[in-house]
Amino acid sequence: MTLFRAVHRQYLSRVFGMHPKETARQLSLAVKDGLVVETLTVGCKGSKAGIEQEGYWLPGDEMEWEAESHDWYCFECHLPGDVLTCDNCFRVYHLKCLSEEFKPRDGGSHWQCVVCRGSKKKNLNKQEMSKYLRFIVQRMKERAVDLNKKGKDTKHPMYKRLIHTALDVTNIQEVTNLAEGKYKTFEEFKADAQLIVHNTAILYGVNSDQAEIARLLFSDTCHELNELLLCKNCFYLSNARPDNWFCYPCSPSHDLVWAKMKGFGYWPAKVLQREDNQVDVRFFGHQHQRAWIPADNIQDIKVSVQQLQVKRSNGWKKACEELEMYQRFLKEGRFWKTKMEDRTDEAESSISSTSNEQLKGSSQEPKAKKSRRSQMVEPKEEDPEPEMEAVSSSQEIPVSSAPQQPEKLSVSTQTKKANGGSPRTLHRGTQTNSDGACQNMCHEKYTKVFNDVKEMMKADNKRETERVVREALEKLRAEMEEEKRQAVSKAVTGAQAEMERKCKQVKEKCKEELVEEVKKLVAQHKQLISQTKKKQWCYNCEEEAMYHCCWNTSYCSIKCQQEHWHADHKRTCRRKR
Repeated sequence: MTLFRAVHRQYLSRVFGMHPKETARQLSLAVKDGLVVETLTVGCKGSKAGIEQEGYWLPGDEMEWEAESHDWYCFECHLPGDVLTCDNCFRVYHLKCLSEEFKPRDGGSHWQCVVCRGSKKKNLNKQEMSKYLRFIVQRMKERAVDLNKKGKDTKHPMYKRLIHTALDVTNIQEVTNLAEGKYKTFEEFKADAQLIVHNTAILYGVNSDQAEIARLLFSDTCHELNELLLCKNCFYLSNARPDNWFCYPCSPSHDLVWAKMKGFGYWPAKVLQREDNQVDVRFFGHQHQRAWIPADNIQDIKVSVQQLQVKRSNGWKKACEELEMYQRFLKEGRFWKTKMEDRTDEAESSISSTSNEQLKGSSQEPKAKKSRRSQMVEPKEEDPEPEMEAVSSSQEIPVSSAPQQPEKLSVSTQTKKANGGSPRTLHRGTQTNSDGACQNMCHEKYTKVFNDVKEMMKADNKRETERVVREALEKLRAEMEEEKRQAVSKAVTGAQAEMERKCKQVKEKCKEELVEEVKKLVAQHKQLISQTKKKQWCYNCEEEAMYHCCWNTSYCSIKCQQEHWHADHKRTCRRKR
């Protein structure tokens, strides 16, 4: 055993209580996995000079790693050990980390992990998945700032060797922004979020601060996915925030109730879910807050407001207005998705009708020209007319037949007309009338399409104007509330300052009065003491004395004199007898 192994054996035994054989086994496994490189060196100092010794070095960036099919660490606890490999992905698990549901049932070699089993069921198409997941990814990106500062170190020498599949929030955002979209199920997205925790725990330790930040990020992501699975429409509208987003019904629609929180009155709300004796509701109103309410504090929306005895504040009135709008939308069938699809269908129908009319008009015109040429070629072989007559006759031809060849053909037609009416002349007049009728029909159809588009533009303009006016009113209302708040704050500040000034004046006045009163009491006390000192007092009962006995003894009565005399004073009295 070399000095290197001996030193590390002692350290691991002293600090971690690891047996020397286990230390040697782990070191050999590290050499086998390429985490350390075993070398032979020749000693150059002391007793080891000239003696070959085994040494170990950490591999550098220049070393090329062989790609492996599976991870080294359990995807659940992020620790090494004897693991079970998945046949469909790189993930591995300890047998003890799997629940009974996902453990191998028989001794067969084929086994799929938790993630691969959950990814079989398809939730939505790729476009819808990207539409919903981009909100979650954006929130992940905002919360992953601290993780990127502390837990993202791809330049670590052992990063490529320890981390099987590198992934961070930026990679997830690039995937969800693709037009096709990578994720087919929410479980795949959840697995990628868990992979960030897995990589961070491997690189920095399961109990490190970086791993704790990654776990919080994963917990928030799972919460967002649960909200998405609870109601996709509510999740999308609450993040996109269009106008009156809370008033659009979902499919299926949520139950409407009166809900009462502790300390508040009944308030209109939507029911999102029910568990045991608790109901998860989201309230109508400005903040659209959520809360779990006991089932005893839930009343059906059909219960009259008079029975509930609600205090009708401004916030309650606004919530009821929003409830009425929701009920109106529900009655009219104005769902958010249906509204968008109707707009798309209208645009597609107008475009298709316009294109069909254009194709129809273009297909009719060549037919007219073709028939005209086929009927006018024959007279060209008959008597040609002078060029001046050809010019005069061309004025009778419609503008649509302007080329030179039809002009020559029209000469023959004019000649025929002079000699006598022919069937060809009548046919040409019929053809001209049919062209005029087609043009009238196209004109009417185009006019109808343009009128429809005009009406759509007017409706959109009206909605946009209403939206702008509504936003302006809300802005003015917010500015008015802000000015009101500032005015109230200013008034309160002025009142507090005036009150403090008055209190200070009262305190000073009270202090002055107290000082004057104390002075009076001191003077009275001195006067009383002076008067007291000028009197004589009974030595026995301490009442004012009337009878003087000796230099320091007096009495108030004969009784006190006799009591004190017999008790004590006859032995000390200095009065001459």
